[in-house]
Amino acid sequence: MTLHIIGGKWKGIIIDILSNNSVRFNELKRLIPGISQRMLTLQLRELEADGIVKRKVENTIPKKVEYSLTEQGEKLSPIIASMRIWGIQYMG
Repeated sequence: MTLHIIGGKWKGIIIDILSNNSVRFNELKRLIPGISQRMLTLQLRELEADGIVKRKVENTIPKKVEYSLTEQGEKLSPIIASMRIWGIQYMG
């Protein structure tokens, strides 16, 4: 079940970035080189549907949308951090 939720190329990276703080969509896109706007939107929607990410919209002009981890998402942070550390050691 866990791999279904965090599997794929981008979800772990998104969760890792959001583990530090709330991030706006364009900033998130900038922090993930190579991800398209469409793919980022899709991944965020899937993570939101799974209860990992929450989306906060402020009705300003232009609209301000921030993404952050839910309580369940925060529980995934140590797992993702461990995977990142393992990957760095493996590649190093």
